[in-house]
Amino acid sequence: MAEDVTLSVSDAVELAKGQVSRWPSMTVVGEVSGFRGPNARSGHCYFEVKDGGASMSVIVWRGTHQKLSFELRDGLEVQLTGKFDIYKGTGRMSFVASRVEASGEGLLRQRIAELARRLQVEGLMDDRRKRPIPAFCSRVCVVTSLSGSVIEDVKRTLARRNPLVLIDVAGACVQGQQAPASIVRALGVAAASRPDAILLVRGGGSLEDLMCFNDEQVARVIADCPVPVVTGIGHEPDVTIADMVADRRCSTPTAAAESVAPAIDEVERQMNQRHVRLGRSMAALLETREASVESLARLSANAMGARLSRLEVQVEGLGARRCLQDPMAPLEARAADLAQTEERLHDAIPRSLSRKAEELSGQASRLRGLAPRMLRPAEAELGRLAGTLDALSPLKVLSRGYAIATDDNGHVIKEACELQPGQAVGVRLGSGSVTAQVLSVNPREKGTVPFSTKHQFPLRGEPPWQTRRASRT
Repeated sequence: MAEDVTLSVSDAVELAKGQVSRWPSMTVVGEVSGFRGPNARSGHCYFEVKDGGASMSVIVWRGTHQKLSFELRDGLEVQLTGKFDIYKGTGRMSFVASRVEASGEGLLRQRIAELARRLQVEGLMDDRRKRPIPAFCSRVCVVTSLSGSVIEDVKRTLARRNPLVLIDVAGACVQGQQAPASIVRALGVAAASRPDAILLVRGGGSLEDLMCFNDEQVARVIADCPVPVVTGIGHEPDVTIADMVADRRCSTPTAAAESVAPAIDEVERQMNQRHVRLGRSMAALLETREASVESLARLSANAMGARLSRLEVQVEGLGARRCLQDPMAPLEARAADLAQTEERLHDAIPRSLSRKAEELSGQASRLRGLAPRMLRPAEAELGRLAGTLDALSPLKVLSRGYAIATDDNGHVIKEACELQPGQAVGVRLGSGSVTAQVLSVNPREKGTVPFSTKHQFPLRGEPPWQTRRASRT
């Protein structure tokens, strides 16, 4: 027998690690227990997987965990693929999983969770979408299996709590592959009868038994149902997608029946209590109103008395006025005022006229002295302009011996060529005028126009030279 070899801890762990690393990759199925992770710093996950006889440590690196489409948690059945490894620092052997999949019931729960997340994103589980359940349902329709004990439990519960509630039943298969389609048909029949509420109920069972209530089509029909749906599926821990989208979820079928049918004795008790409270409230309200009316009546009487007093004082004041006691008094007072005004006016007019006359006399004196002074510059300017105008006047030129000849139309003749022999012309002199007749026309000579002195009438005081000049012409 060979002697034992003495090794250090590091060597021993290294030897074991080398032996373990040569083991082939394997697939292990077990239940997750003691899950820790992902680690805040590294992102790795650590937990145990166990079955009925053993357990082992498992490590899932961060990269592998990030690829998972479901959440690892305690109680989940998983299928792990990987290899064993020994951590040198502690000498502990762990199974390093390179692939993690849900297995058995865990796979079912994974699918349920994925469907629930998708429906939640669509808003089918939003509380704002859910319809209110009537407080007192007069007619309900139960969707469940007709062969089980659930329907009898629901009927007994409704009959015990409130026998006034009418019950309709729509039979459906609540387990197996045909169950989802059967539940959808039964919900359609129940909704068509237009009850106050629909009870979708089933007794307890395994996760596989309740999978028909995790069906997507069933969930969408419940969400779209025009009648409020109350579910009572399985027992307290069982929660299905149908419960999540229903308008109300109850833990059991009996609880669902009780939620839509309040106990008749409880209803009677509440009605009696409310009747008493209503009577008391009405009595208190009437007392309050009566006190308010009495207070308002007193205030109204006081206000009316005060107003009548004020009106009485006003009427007495109006009655004491002189115009009402002696209607002629205002006219007489007005006549006396007018007489006084007339007298003052007669006295004031002469004084006013005298003052105005004195003022006008003074102003006239000032104007008489002011007018010559104002006219002197204008007179001087007028004399100067008159002298200038007289110097430039054609009459002044005529007075120096010149004459102006005009034709029959009065047009001034400037050229000899404008006349014809025998034509009559008018001649304007410095003093007076004569009418002459043209004897001949010589347009080449300037300043001489031959004419006859027929009908000459020298004006008195004419210079002799003007008459002689006319004769020579």
